[in-house]
Amino acid sequence: MSKRTLIASTVIGAFALTGSAVSADTLEDLHKEEAKIHAAAAKSQEKINTLFEQSQELLVEYRQTVDETENLKIYNDYIASLVADQQRGIDSLQRQIDSIEQTKQGIVPLMFRMIDSLEKFIKLDRPIHLDERLERVQRLRDVMSNSNVTVSEQFRQVIEAYLVEVEYGTKINSYQGTIDSNGTEVTVDFFNLGRTALVALSLDQENAWAWNNESRAWEQLGDEYLSSVVDAVKMANNVIPADLIKLPISAAE
Repeated sequence: MSKRTLIASTVIGAFALTGSAVSADTLEDLHKEEAKIHAAAAKSQEKINTLFEQSQELLVEYRQTVDETENLKIYNDYIASLVADQQRGIDSLQRQIDSIEQTKQGIVPLMFRMIDSLEKFIKLDRPIHLDERLERVQRLRDVMSNSNVTVSEQFRQVIEAYLVEVEYGTKINSYQGTIDSNGTEVTVDFFNLGRTALVALSLDQENAWAWNNESRAWEQLGDEYLSSVVDAVKMANNVIPADLIKLPISAAE
């Protein structure tokens, strides 16, 4: 080969080697850049995944908050209705408290009238336990003048006295006492059949009297009533069983 040909071959070989070196460096750089891109993409995807999970958690919290808000609204409405009902009760109690003085002003005169009426009734009624009943009326008057006794307690005692009076008309009873017979005080056994009849029997069981409510006096009974009055007293004292007896009874007009 000539020198010129040899030099040309050498130059061409040198260029070929240089080109191969350049191509290898470029390819390596491309691989590095591609690796960087993949790494950056992976980090970005990781951030995206993290943000997605956070958004899902926030969505769940949001839904829970909405549900709790609805529940609280319903509960608050319920509490509000209870408070309104309690307020109505408080207002009602306050009105009653405000009217207590007015109630007292009305009920106190009523009780005085009831006591007066009770006393008049007792004095017009058959004298069954007369002293005891009149003493009860006096105790009511004492209670009414006692500032330490509440109005409600005063009213209770007045009503209780009326209930005791009712019992006198529904029971048979026998007790000892005295009567005035023609100016003479005689100790006797009383017997009352409710308010229908009131009779008296001497302790020696020799004489009997009946109360005449029209004349307001004791009238001596004939012998035809004596045995019945004796039996009546014994029945009231549970000495003998109850049975039919003959007593003087005023007919209703």
